[in-house]
Amino acid sequence: MIKKERSGTKRPNDVDVYVGSRVRMRRKMLGMSQEKLGDQLGITFQQIQKYEKGTNRVGASRLQNISEILDVPVSFFFPPSERSDDSSENGLYDQKTLMEFLATSEGIELNKAFSQIKDTKVRRRVIELVRSIAVGETI
Repeated sequence: MIKKERSGTKRPNDVDVYVGSRVRMRRKMLGMSQEKLGDQLGITFQQIQKYEKGTNRVGASRLQNISEILDVPVSFFFPPSERSDDSSENGLYDQKTLMEFLATSEGIELNKAFSQIKDTKVRRRVIELVRSIAVGETI
């Protein structure tokens, strides 16, 4: 559902924006273009853009097709249920912020590179490094 703001402009529904961002994130994780996804669905890349921005709502059957093409369950596209235990050690964990970051080119690139590190000790060191940089500490 598109919400109208007081100025008369339309604003996409938050769930539609979330679903679209998940479509975009998964498509980019697979290295697939909007055009290729659109071709497989029988629609234009412009329609894919509208889905990804949340401007147009993805229907149930279309979402099922997208999930098959992107090789994820339909549930992948929906936010997790609200739970009080969704916080990190420091209580600052924000699911929406995390998902927004993971949908960016940098988030996808970082995730791909990190997942290629097999040594768990090295992974832990990378996490420590990033945390220390984030809080302005030096190693």
